[in-house]
Amino acid sequence: MSVIFRFISLILIVIALMLLGADVITSLQKSQVTVRSIEQVWGLIDGGSLQAFKSWVEATLPAPVPGWTYSLLSMWAWGVVGVVGVILAFLFGRRHAEA
Repeated sequence: MSVIFRFISLILIVIALMLLGADVITSLQKSQVTVRSIEQVWGLIDGGSLQAFKSWVEATLPAPVPGWTYSLLSMWAWGVVGVVGVILAFLFGRRHAEA
């Protein structure tokens, strides 16, 4: 099971590096710092599901939770994905046998 989580952590770290690279390239092209949020990346992938998720959050979750959800969606995409990947890598890293 730990092999699967190590593989998932590797994929998340690679995705985070790709998102960071895309932000760097965009920043160089525009001559200003550009960082994409989770909401922007999700909107590029499938904008309809993003709007459906937002309306579901508004309709079903209690009052403070939609604000927290929107705060999470406004975070840097590469930062969130990378941190989750690194945490999984540390939790499910290789275990060394005691000598």
